[in-house]
Amino acid sequence: MTGTFRSLRYRNARLFFLGLLLSNIGTWVQFTAVAILVDRLTGRTTAIGVLTALQFLPMLLLGAYAGAVADQRDRRRMAILTQGALALQAVALAVFDLTGTINLGIIYALTFVLGVISAFDNPARRGFVTELVPEDDIANAISLNTATMTGSRIFGPAVAALLIGPLGTGWLFSLNAISFVAILCSLFLLDQSQLYRAPRANRGGTPVRDGLRFIRRSPNLFVPFVAFTVIATFGFNHNVAFPRMSREIWGAEYWFGWVLTTMSIGSLLGSLLTASRSFVTIRWMIANAMVLAAAGFALAWSGSVWAALLLAVPMGLGGAGFVTSMNAITQQECPPDMRARILALTAVAFLGSYPIGGPITGLVGDYVGLEWSLAYGALVTFMAVAGIVWWALGRRDTESRFEVLRTLLGSSTALAPSPSEHP
Repeated sequence: MTGTFRSLRYRNARLFFLGLLLSNIGTWVQFTAVAILVDRLTGRTTAIGVLTALQFLPMLLLGAYAGAVADQRDRRRMAILTQGALALQAVALAVFDLTGTINLGIIYALTFVLGVISAFDNPARRGFVTELVPEDDIANAISLNTATMTGSRIFGPAVAALLIGPLGTGWLFSLNAISFVAILCSLFLLDQSQLYRAPRANRGGTPVRDGLRFIRRSPNLFVPFVAFTVIATFGFNHNVAFPRMSREIWGAEYWFGWVLTTMSIGSLLGSLLTASRSFVTIRWMIANAMVLAAAGFALAWSGSVWAALLLAVPMGLGGAGFVTSMNAITQQECPPDMRARILALTAVAFLGSYPIGGPITGLVGDYVGLEWSLAYGALVTFMAVAGIVWWALGRRDTESRFEVLRTLLGSSTALAPSPSEHP
């Protein structure tokens, strides 16, 4: 309890993470089933790309505002409302499917509704995680939150792969609806007297612009945030590529669920490795990005499903370690009354980029090749690490890029401002 899992010393954290794990298993059951259902209805990678865009477009449009709302209100109450709304969305999807009235238009519409709700749920729920533990354990709690989310992907896609044949997609959507009972019960059962509540931000003003200005003026956040946004846009669209690769290259649609499962094992490891660190560095973030890119490129050209199952593990490890590092670094740097906003801005950069990267990935898969729908994102990730970070860190006249990059790779901080720069 003094290392990787030290946040679990607190009863509230144990309750919340257990409820979150059970609920997100259901979420990943539904996610896997929806992707397979759309593939059955259309047989096109572009259709799955559009599905992804509709799910995450609201995050791009509303995520920053939702973060400001979460900073100004009781995050626990807000999470209860959003989780209840997500349960109703799952019920609606199940009813349409079980009654035989489901079609692509209904799936798209309900997916957009899911995206709107999730845009407000994400900063409220993730911001509330920082209230479960004292200040010194916040980075660990954020990392365990990611570990819980990625750990649920080990079971959710596997459950979908096993049950989609005998039960069909409708009952899998019903299973997800039931799973929300777990997270809602955990939120109601928390001991509110043991919460470490953050001060609420004042209403009014320019909260979103304040958050953006904070990132822009922070020497330890701006460069990593730019690289994070580029990599998130093009390097994390495997959920668009995998359903078609499962059918066309690996031989059966259920391999989508199994590849996600093995990838999630790696994601859990990456999250836990980050959680074990008392202080998360930029060097750790870059290393995980390189693992993500190398494994993704190799998986794209693996051909065999058994090689894909194996390579998905380091791909998941690098991806989760990269995302968890960015989340932890932001929480190490920002003040308490700005945490939900900064988490929301990272969510906008990560999830909100899917409406851009998802359709592009779909077009690459349909018109260039399925392998390239995965491989091009890995190449962009390589270039983002080797190019954007290299260029941005070379701003100072007093040091060469080699010296600045060497400082970055051996230090816990990013770029410090030059004497001519003003914070």
